[in-house]
Amino acid sequence: MSTIPKEIFEETLLQFFAPIRPYLDDPTVSDIMINGPDQIYVERKGLLTLTGARFANREALQAALRNAAQFVGKSIDEERPILEGRLPDGSRIEAVLPPAAPDGPCVSIRRFFKETLTVQRLIDFGAMDEDTAAMLHALVASKLNVLVAGGTGSGKTSMLNALSSFIPDGERVVIIEDSRELQLQREHICQLEARPADPKGRGEVTIRQLFKATLRLRPDRIVVGEIRGG
Repeated sequence: MSTIPKEIFEETLLQFFAPIRPYLDDPTVSDIMINGPDQIYVERKGLLTLTGARFANREALQAALRNAAQFVGKSIDEERPILEGRLPDGSRIEAVLPPAAPDGPCVSIRRFFKETLTVQRLIDFGAMDEDTAAMLHALVASKLNVLVAGGTGSGKTSMLNALSSFIPDGERVVIIEDSRELQLQREHICQLEARPADPKGRGEVTIRQLFKATLRLRPDRIVVGEIRGG
């Protein structure tokens, strides 16, 4: 990758994902789910739809995933069948290869909208009312701990992004994430991201380690993104 211009590498990677390229470019699609080469679903506004898109075969899909792994400096194969990473547009990709996925590669791509939802838009959408917004504003302004919990695709990230608008200007916010997703509506932000170990077991940086480091980064606020481990 170091000898190939980044733009060319990104375009080459997207060519491997040609069967789903229209959905990667579609701003109404929030998730793309691939169950083997012949079954591809997309989610729009919470509704799942089976598409007519197909990869040529299992090998073509696995080749796309190997290139996605290379893009983020990782490997995916039978010995390391799980991939966590990001595509060039910032979409999060999670993939599991056989034999861990016996029916064929299982892939989920979560897309993030470039336009961050505001609290007012959440009210307009009916996701919360004015009283709830006022209560949340008071909680954030009082520097109380706030836990945002919910099922997959329920809007946790959107809610946390919106809540960040209640943080007073001038406060330093340190964000800790397993995989970068948050787009907080503040200027003074320090963004930290955990990292798994390389194939030789080196270089792992955990959320716990980042949290300890954060305590000496002079934060006014600490925001921890999605937590999937103990």
